[in-house]
Amino acid sequence: MEVTLAKRETPVHPDHDITLAFEAAFKSNFRALHAYASTILEDDSAAEEIVQHVFLKLWEHRDRMRIHTSLRAYLYKAVYHESLNYLKHRRVRRKYMKEAMVDFKEQAPDAAPDEELRRQLKAALRLLPEKCRTVFQLSRFEELKYQEIADRLGISLKTVEAHMGKALKLLRLRLADFLPLLLVVLPCI
Repeated sequence: MEVTLAKRETPVHPDHDITLAFEAAFKSNFRALHAYASTILEDDSAAEEIVQHVFLKLWEHRDRMRIHTSLRAYLYKAVYHESLNYLKHRRVRRKYMKEAMVDFKEQAPDAAPDEELRRQLKAALRLLPEKCRTVFQLSRFEELKYQEIADRLGISLKTVEAHMGKALKLLRLRLADFLPLLLVVLPCI
């Protein structure tokens, strides 16, 4: 991979330490790229994910990639296209959610779907291991941040993240039929 770094305009060749060059490129470009993506997306966390994803793809394809412009120009273009893809995917997801909500209401017009959801959610929560359930409840029902949960339970932040990942995975599987309704009702439960 031969890449020209944006600020130094120094070619980086495979025989140099590509890891250091990549790290330097990341550190020198991340903030500006994040700000750029934030203006497009109007969402800081999504912008951060987009920029990280662009750098991840750059790293994963470093052996096959040929950049014919400066690295900075390449990164801005990549962030731009990833941001547009994100917005397109978000529009599709919102459209799907609206349609799914209409379909769900048509399937059970007389039933109390939020009561069924509550029942299913409680059943799914009972299936979680105790610590996992506690972490989920503190996060979603008491609206604590992960660090606050870690401090309260005396566990590491990574452990909280692992418990939340496990809980969300199981709940997604168990409550897949209720996903459109879950987005509306969960804050009220």
